[in-house]
Amino acid sequence: MAFATLAAQAQIRYPAAPKDNTVDDYFGVKVEDPFRPLENDTAALTAQWVEAENEVTNAFLQKIPFRDKLLKRLKEVANYEKVGTPFKKHGRWYIYKNNGLQNQSVLYTMDRMDGEQRVFLDPNTLSADGTVALKGTYFSHDGRYMAYAISRSGSDWQEFYVIDVATGKLLDDHIEWAKFSGAAWQGDGFYYSSYDAPVAGKEFSNVNEVQKIYYHKMGTPQSEDVLFYQNPAYPKRFYSVSVNKEETVMFLFESGERQGNNLFVRDLRQPNSQFIQMTSSMDYEYSPVEVIGDDILVMTNEGAPKNRLMVASIKNPGIKDWKELVGESEDVLTDVSVIADKMVLTYSKDASDHPFVYSLQGKRLHEVKLPSVGSVGFSGEKGEPECFYTFTSFTVPGTIYQYDLEQNKSVLYAAPKVNFNLNGYVSEQVFYPSKDGTLIPMFLTYKKGLKRNGKNPVYLYGYGGFNISMPPYFSSSRIPFLEAGGIYAQANLRGGSEYGETWHLAGTKMQKQNVFDDFIAAAEWLIREGYSSKEKMAIVGGSNGGLLVGACMTQRPDLFRVCIPQVGVMDMLRYHKFTIGWNWAPDYGTSEDSREMFEYLRGYSPLHNLKPGTKYPATLVTTADHDDRVVPAHSFKFAATLQECQAGTDPVLIRIDSKAGHGGGKPLSKQLEEQADIYGFIMYHVGMKMK
Repeated sequence: MAFATLAAQAQIRYPAAPKDNTVDDYFGVKVEDPFRPLENDTAALTAQWVEAENEVTNAFLQKIPFRDKLLKRLKEVANYEKVGTPFKKHGRWYIYKNNGLQNQSVLYTMDRMDGEQRVFLDPNTLSADGTVALKGTYFSHDGRYMAYAISRSGSDWQEFYVIDVATGKLLDDHIEWAKFSGAAWQGDGFYYSSYDAPVAGKEFSNVNEVQKIYYHKMGTPQSEDVLFYQNPAYPKRFYSVSVNKEETVMFLFESGERQGNNLFVRDLRQPNSQFIQMTSSMDYEYSPVEVIGDDILVMTNEGAPKNRLMVASIKNPGIKDWKELVGESEDVLTDVSVIADKMVLTYSKDASDHPFVYSLQGKRLHEVKLPSVGSVGFSGEKGEPECFYTFTSFTVPGTIYQYDLEQNKSVLYAAPKVNFNLNGYVSEQVFYPSKDGTLIPMFLTYKKGLKRNGKNPVYLYGYGGFNISMPPYFSSSRIPFLEAGGIYAQANLRGGSEYGETWHLAGTKMQKQNVFDDFIAAAEWLIREGYSSKEKMAIVGGSNGGLLVGACMTQRPDLFRVCIPQVGVMDMLRYHKFTIGWNWAPDYGTSEDSREMFEYLRGYSPLHNLKPGTKYPATLVTTADHDDRVVPAHSFKFAATLQECQAGTDPVLIRIDSKAGHGGGKPLSKQLEEQADIYGFIMYHVGMKMK
């Protein structure tokens, strides 16, 4: 008996959500928003509804006969040692390691690269349940201190603590209410970016405005931190600073209004120097790479949609005086690192990485040969000879190589010992036409010997936004699905950075429908080419990818068997009114921009396109109580409306995690529970069985 029939027999009674008669007026158009009370995530009625929904969802998920077996297998395949690239700071070496099922990786220190490893910071000791996460580490330039940032329960809010490197002792310094911030050291203190402390009860929903930069002097309380920079004239912009290793140059970054950022520079060698504006357009990205004497290397997409490397002088830093060091290429320049006395430039070709070594004068010396199609990340420092890189692909977990820049030789440093056979799987890249004929790349990973008989279950994943690329990467969570005969498909939709800024802009604002067309076309191609069928098709995406799933399931409910919108942006008319939602306007536009923009957003907004009497696919919406990036109200209102509209017999459920946020910093134990629920829900509805 199909599980959907069991669900229909059980006649799921969905909890009644709190409602009111809210109607908004957009350019004379009245739009009802009956579930507006769910936006109040601290209200008693919302809390009762959340509890009741979780009871319904958990009762359903627990009926999946192989759910426990699936969780056990997910734990088994996740239980292997994961090692980061070693890195050197002031004569000491450091490395992150996870013994397998630790919630977070532990930072070890060594006196020499192959020396004895001693625990320097174990984030697993910061909380009993693993919900306090390490967000970043920042060493002072004299090597005396390391500041580290934490977040609690997955929130974007950060706190800073400081360790004395020589003794390993935690100092009294403590910073609260920082957000989207590193620690930029100068002298005996550091700069950080923060917002005013929020109103109690609204920490995770209120709009964040007027980001301020403070300077914290070691050994003093936060109340004495000095306000260094703010710009209240533009409350919805981000501001941060960075200081180079030699503490000769400081950069000020301004972003949040359009697609890029502005860059300012200050010469710290000159007493009482002021910031000089280097750029004057937030339509482009400007990323300082390194300071070498008076020269500043800057990666930018101004005048080069696929990026180029420029050199500016601290003496005449304005963009009109910049010189091109490495020009734009056919492929997208994604990363530049200065290591020893060379540069490593990484290019993306059809969404996979190709690194090259260059001289500091901009001459290409040689390509770094990678094991196969995949993704790479380099680690090393200017003036230090050691160089490492991490390589990963759909069938290769993160593997570390030591690289000789002079000899162009890679030596294996650490390969994970996994307890599953990856040789039995194959990855291929295909190109399929979207609705308008544009060719879209897609990666497929599946078991060798797969037959294209239209009967294979597909887990189709996409994102398509914010200039973010979706390159090959490994996830052990896919293994049980692949073992059971599934296909993992990852589509490189417009809106990402796979082919540079032109590709990105083709999936923004009034072009956003291209992204949904690309994803729908991926499913149709997989069916047409005999890989799968509508009855076996599951679509998954998170955040902007949750919007993607929501839009596609409302536009084509007939095409998919299962839909998993995770922490999605579902209310496109009001997204900009919460936390830092305003920052997404360059990609989306807002309902306040113009009548035309409002109509376009309403035309695809998942919440506003659910129709009563429609048969929707089996759906599991996921969110979390501490998500202050995409507030849970999006998922709450979408799920409540979907449950009212569902005319089919398939379950439409919402899974609301507690003490968790947008996804970052989620402990492994919680990740595995969530993956067991998601894969269990998918596998059951497409008729899969656990081996």
